[in-house]
Amino acid sequence: MKKLLILAISSSILLSSCISKKKYTDLESQYKSTKDLLNTATVKLNSCLADKAAAEAREQSLKERLKDMKKTNQDLIQSSKELTMLTSKGATNLEKSLESLKEKDLKISRLQDALTKKDSVTLALVTSLKKEVGLDDEDIEINVEKGVVFISLSDKVLFKSGSYKITTRAREILGKVAIVINSKPDFEALVEGHTDNVPYSSGVLVDNWDLSAKRATAIVRELVSLGANPAQLIAAGRSEFVPLVDNTTAENRSTNRRTKIYVLPKIDQFYDMIESEMKDLETQGGGQ
Repeated sequence: MKKLLILAISSSILLSSCISKKKYTDLESQYKSTKDLLNTATVKLNSCLADKAAAEAREQSLKERLKDMKKTNQDLIQSSKELTMLTSKGATNLEKSLESLKEKDLKISRLQDALTKKDSVTLALVTSLKKEVGLDDEDIEINVEKGVVFISLSDKVLFKSGSYKITTRAREILGKVAIVINSKPDFEALVEGHTDNVPYSSGVLVDNWDLSAKRATAIVRELVSLGANPAQLIAAGRSEFVPLVDNTTAENRSTNRRTKIYVLPKIDQFYDMIESEMKDLETQGGGQ
């Protein structure tokens, strides 16, 4: 009995051992298969994680680019607004500059018109003087100097040497000059006396300053006696200090001894003419 029991237990143990090994083999096969699946899943998971990280990096990069693009767009919009303002301001300034240039051109044109009128008057005056005084005497010169009409009379025509007493020939010429002065009430006549450099040493006069001034006043008095308006006349002495040529010969000294009579518009009237042109311009500008 005991032997039978032992045999039964042994058979049971042996049978149980055989079943566990088979299960083990199946389990081992299942484990390997499951491990392979796990490894595959792990590889895929790692790949997905890598893809996710790359996608997140691209997303962050795109967000930063989008942010930069938005800032750039805002900057462009602001620059466009500023450019528009500058362009508008520039156009306004340009328009003002053009208007200013037009106004300056008109002023220059007005001044040129005034100067042209003055030149026309000067030419008419020269013509009048040449017609009245004549050009048949080499000791008489009628010309324009720096826009001013003048008559230059040689000392030989007007005075004797060292004298300020007017000659008969001078009275004839000055009578014609007086006619021209009287015909131009808006003009003045400046009588300018010049001498050579030989010192004056006779009579009551002190020097060549006295002689040149005395000759100028003598001519002024003669013009007044011939009917010229004394309010239009000016006397001036220049002595020896504005020579035409060097005082080295008797002929040159004779050339330097002269009297010039400038016939010129009153300076205030010339400016009045310009001012009138400017007022006309402002009136026209205000009406535009």
